[in-house]
Amino acid sequence: MQWWNDFISWITSSDAQPAVFTAALLFVAVLAAGLLAAWISSGSIKRVVAQRDREAKTAAIAALIDAATEASVWNSLTPQEQVLADRVVGQADIQVRLLPIRGSDVAANWAAHQLHELKRASATFGYQLDPAVVEFRDRLLEWQRHPGRTRKQFQNDLERWRTQRIEQPELETVDQQDAWVAAQHHERYSETVPLRESTADAATGPTQTVPTDVPNR
Repeated sequence: MQWWNDFISWITSSDAQPAVFTAALLFVAVLAAGLLAAWISSGSIKRVVAQRDREAKTAAIAALIDAATEASVWNSLTPQEQVLADRVVGQADIQVRLLPIRGSDVAANWAAHQLHELKRASATFGYQLDPAVVEFRDRLLEWQRHPGRTRKQFQNDLERWRTQRIEQPELETVDQQDAWVAAQHHERYSETVPLRESTADAATGPTQTVPTDVPNR
């Protein structure tokens, strides 16, 4: 205990005041520098995360808009092109749902319904799809800028469509017609493939030689 008493006596003496003041000033400076560095690093990380979220949202919305363009001409695509387009839409749908934004699942459901309607309308002759694609694009861009306000609009649309489906049982007949159109579309392309293969086989097949009579000498 003697050393502790000596330390207390020294630190309370007038000779130790400059050293104590300098040590306290250094401690406060180091603590302030650490807090400032932590605040700057936290702000930088938040900006990087926010930038990545914006890039992911922009990429997902761009993929959905491009899918809407393909959906507007869905009936003219080959089955292979339709499969590739559906894969792109599926990836974009997952990206939208994984975004850290409130209501991203509502936006994904709304986009899925609209893409289905565009595919259905592509088989209707005389239907102008350009305004529908433009409206789809504008609504998604509005959701990117104002996700909270647009989420309510998307939710209202989904509720209205759900109510219409309950009150209109004849929509099941429309689904059956869509399935029939899709089946006819696949059959049309499946009939053209064997014809092309048979033509190619006939062109590349071996050439038969016709024997000729050689006169005896």
